Amino acid sequence: MIRLIFCVVFLFFMLHNAFASENIKVLIINESYPKVPAKNEKIEKLGSMKGDLLVMGTRYTGNIGVWKGNGGLYIINELPLEDYIKDVVVAEVGPDWDMEALKAQAVISRTYALYQKRMNGESLYHLASSVLHQVYKGNNPDARVTYAVEETRSEILTYDNRPIEAFYHSTCGGRTENPEEVFGKSYPYLKSVESTCDISPYSIWEKKIKLKEIEKALNMTGIKEISIKSYTSTHRVKELKIVSGSGPSTISAPEFRKALGWSRLPSTNFSLRSDADSIYFEGKGYGHGVGLCQWCALKMSREGKNYKDILSYFYPGTAIQLYENH
Repeated sequence: MIRLIFCVVFLFFMLHNAFASENIKVLIINESYPKVPAKNEKIEKLGSMKGDLLVMGTRYTGNIGVWKGNGGLYIINELPLEDYIKDVVVAEVGPDWDMEALKAQAVISRTYALYQKRMNGESLYHLASSVLHQVYKGNNPDARVTYAVEETRSEILTYDNRPIEAFYHSTCGGRTENPEEVFGKSYPYLKSVESTCDISPYSIWEKKIKLKEIEKALNMTGIKEISIKSYTSTHRVKELKIVSGSGPSTISAPEFRKALGWSRLPSTNFSLRSDADSIYFEGKGYGHGVGLCQWCALKMSREGKNYKDILSYFYPGTAIQLYENH
């Protein structure tokens, strides 16, 4: 009996140490440090600090590395993966959400981070702290989020025994998007599904954007007309036709949205009309629309669905596994 107890305790500590050793390196993106290192940019390390640190008014734990390149300074925070997930969930959805929605967010944020780490393991960093990957605003402890992360500790979504690329977004506007329409690639576990997210503040929106602002964003002059050229299979805008002083041109809707700013044009699910100097966009949803819809996950949780139900709906064919073997 004593030997059995010793073996169980030893196994527990071995597993705990294995989990604790999984770190993640996050490039900090904010107003002070908005840039991402260019590919093959020559970068040198200036120094590092370890502990509980305050950087530009934001609290970070773990290790902070400061690097210098042609684009300026880059700040990289390395910390335990599970600690990072707690802070991502707080930043992505907020601590007051229903528990099963928080658990679902914890699993997909952990899966997404681990996928990026496996893809970028030899790079200077694994992922960025902004919507380029997933939002991370430093250390912001919360008891409910901590509970949700601990309850799903080390759980990730897998397909064919490998971590999936767990795309997610805020609000789909009624139906999620097919990934090939946004990322140019299809995935067996990412299919368009109907999704009710009418509780989202972005279920319906309207934006008025001056033509001068659009010209500046696109680096164009003399825009005379903007119209929708084509739609995706889910009836989001796929391409826009723009007539300017230099003639007609075509731009993809995701690139158009990126140029204007993610929050300036919340999604590509819109119609438009124009007047003399502005374009009026009437739309639904927020984000690229692929994968889990966060506000639908919240509604499903309120309707009694657990986090496994939510995840299986948005990522069909996936399985939940522990990440130590991946």
